[in-house]
Amino acid sequence: MEEKENKNPIQSAARIFQVMEMLADHGAMGLMEISASLGLHKSTVHRLLMSLVYMGYAKQDELTQKYSLSYKIVNMAGKILDHTDILQTARPYLKQLSEISGEAVHFVQREGGHILYIDKIEAKVGTIRMVSHVGMVRPMYCSGVGKAIMATLSDEEISRIWKESCIEKRTDHTITDLPRFFQEMETVKKEGYALDDEENEKGVRCIAACLRSYQKEVKYAFSVSGPASRMTKEYIKELSASVLRVQKELSRDLGYRGDSAK
Repeated sequence: MEEKENKNPIQSAARIFQVMEMLADHGAMGLMEISASLGLHKSTVHRLLMSLVYMGYAKQDELTQKYSLSYKIVNMAGKILDHTDILQTARPYLKQLSEISGEAVHFVQREGGHILYIDKIEAKVGTIRMVSHVGMVRPMYCSGVGKAIMATLSDEEISRIWKESCIEKRTDHTITDLPRFFQEMETVKKEGYALDDEENEKGVRCIAACLRSYQKEVKYAFSVSGPASRMTKEYIKELSASVLRVQKELSRDLGYRGDSAK
């Protein structure tokens, strides 16, 4: 009699993972091999395999008919390690920048056409209250960290992000003209760092730089932010040496390319 598959979601999940672990341990296997090894009816194993193939976690060789895991598993593992390790590695550098400048330091990651704040070191000296906080999502076009990332993209992708964003004049300094924004991108590429000259918050300036991954896809950036009265253009120029040094050293420690956006 054919085994009736228990529809309990916990048991179904357990069986899915059993098949995945089997393929991870042994490599490509046939349907009957997996069925015998796990003690499950071949129809049950077939349904599990079809589910994995449908979701992109497994593939079947057309010639041998054997199943193996896809690189989607590797990609997922890489993302988990990337997100976990990067904060542990980056935080000492962020603290170092905060100690040097006395100002708030942010660390963000790209989420499509937006940036997500994933870490923040508070300023060491008295300062105006900034709205930034971990978990905050902001558009890319009006922040230093967003511009640092966008400067590494193609003109086509910059234009796409611009068109998909709700462009608004947050302050008198916000760039809302695309040709002017492209000029800004050229400046960022030339200098290796980006500026937010009171474009996101009135009275707040920042200097930012991005990190390049081994895949050359830029996902992370960091910034030093403070009141415009202290973050003068002269001081920002002086601070840029520390920002570019941290960019290079942190990129190296993360196994990323340490060059700037130039």
